[in-house]
Amino acid sequence: MFTFDAIGTQWEIETPEPLGRQLQQQILKRIEAFDTTYSRFCPDSLVSQVAAASDGGCFDFPDDSVALFDLYERLYTATAGAVDPLVGRDLELLGYDQTYSLTPAFDLVRAEAHNRGKATWSKDIIRDGTSLITRRPLVIDVGAAGKGYLVDIISEILGEVGFTQFVIDGSGDIRHSGESSIQVGLEHPFAPQMVIGVTNLKDRALCASAVSRRTWGDNLHHVLDARTGVPVRDVVATWVVADEAAIADGLATALFFTRAEHLAEVFRFSYVRMFADGRAEISQNFDGEIFS
Repeated sequence: MFTFDAIGTQWEIETPEPLGRQLQQQILKRIEAFDTTYSRFCPDSLVSQVAAASDGGCFDFPDDSVALFDLYERLYTATAGAVDPLVGRDLELLGYDQTYSLTPAFDLVRAEAHNRGKATWSKDIIRDGTSLITRRPLVIDVGAAGKGYLVDIISEILGEVGFTQFVIDGSGDIRHSGESSIQVGLEHPFAPQMVIGVTNLKDRALCASAVSRRTWGDNLHHVLDARTGVPVRDVVATWVVADEAAIADGLATALFFTRAEHLAEVFRFSYVRMFADGRAEISQNFDGEIFS
């Protein structure tokens, strides 16, 4: 098993045969390149350059941005703007900023941001293929689907060198490939030593999201409705199974705001959703069970 830390979390890659040193380094360099582009916590990243451009500009992203931004545009439309990669500024104002201050901005700073108007992907971004054109500083955050997309990228690397059986686990964003399914527990959001159910995963991806993953202050966490900039309250955890980890990851966020039936008009997936009152909702096509 190849274990390592990257993009602020722990990863595990399980394969029948150990990964060679060269392949390990290839994976780590690919993750580093992704981080150098999309991490708003890296001062020199491309998205940090977008955030620092006082008058905006034209920014050329790598080829992998096409699929990622395409997915975000689908999620943005399907959730009526609740999932928006420009939610980054709202996260910063709540304290989830580049320095991890975890201290909400002063009321005056928040008021000034409000007066400038909320940035939205449809209004403030002009996209031409891999290029983004902006007219003011914008804080891009790909946290809703970025880690899942990175899991897919690593999956492609393994496939290109001949691996057909593997499990990639990016701290809860999992992609499986192989002839035999694996059983994965659905971790209780407030009691990590417990599971609320299990799923059988085969040649698909499972991604989870929970309000307890990153919390600070008074009821502050990282799952925000981009339309309001306010942390969600009704839903506390989601689990999604889909063909690709990026889609599962993005939908795990979308389910905090949008009815599953509506998302199912656009995406193919199964899911479990847990509410603040303890109720759990499971789709009929979910291969697994919820414990009573």
